[in-house]
Amino acid sequence: MRILVHDSVTPVFDPDLLVDYLRSEGLDATTDRPPAACDGCVAFDHDDALLDAPWVHAITAGYDNYPAERYREAGVAFTNSTGIHGTSVGESVAGHCLTFARRLHRYRDRQHDRRWERDPYDAAFTLDGERACVVGLGTLGRGVAARLDALGMTIVGVRQTPAGVVGVEEVFTPDALHEAVTDARFVVLTVPLTEATTGLVDAEVLAAMREDAYLVNVARGEVVDQDALVAALEEGTVAGAALDALDPEPLPEDSPLWGFPEVLVTPHCAAMTNDYHEAVGDLVVANARRLDREESPVNRVV
Repeated sequence: MRILVHDSVTPVFDPDLLVDYLRSEGLDATTDRPPAACDGCVAFDHDDALLDAPWVHAITAGYDNYPAERYREAGVAFTNSTGIHGTSVGESVAGHCLTFARRLHRYRDRQHDRRWERDPYDAAFTLDGERACVVGLGTLGRGVAARLDALGMTIVGVRQTPAGVVGVEEVFTPDALHEAVTDARFVVLTVPLTEATTGLVDAEVLAAMREDAYLVNVARGEVVDQDALVAALEEGTVAGAALDALDPEPLPEDSPLWGFPEVLVTPHCAAMTNDYHEAVGDLVVANARRLDREESPVNRVV
């Protein structure tokens, strides 16, 4: 099968890594073929030229920046990379929580100034026994929940249906979001960006959180009302935030979020790991073989 790895202005990884991996799995992969001449295209982001391809695969789980309806109208099969990020994102969130609890960010900041200075005695805490609310219990959320549970935290979650999840003590539906976040030391966002989740964490949700609570966003920036978050941080009604997803991206230099000592800003990299291209490649190979057999691909969006 002929596969185009469609290059990008800011690719997540070197496209040639994926080309080489797909070739090692027996696919005719390249970066130098027009989409219309391919059996499938792997996309780092949307390009209208991809509408000429029979099949497009997004390297990300989120596809809010892809015009899914236009793919449908053009007769293009569109698949995404959901299901491969639970470990990396889960570990990133655990790292953020541990950083805040053990005050590692403050010591790193002081290291730049060569300052040997401890935080106040009552600033540090342990995650063991603390409560985390994971908003969204798909692959990402379950990956987060499993790792925070292993650190001794009590996990509650929010999802559309109240069905139980391993390692999650209680599951709330979205209409009970305020109740779900009330007692949590960490509120972790792992939901996809949809009409329903845009602005989900607003001033009211932030007000429902504990004053010593931290918001962790590894979803999409638009899920959080950033003006309301800045206000909550300035007023001290939440303790801090770890923000891997922001609106817009890159975060402008004049954003006040850069300046809060209890805010960690990372450049949308929570899912990144050195074998990411292989995980994407495995999905592409599996779907190429399914399409060869005239079977429906996995992770089909449209």
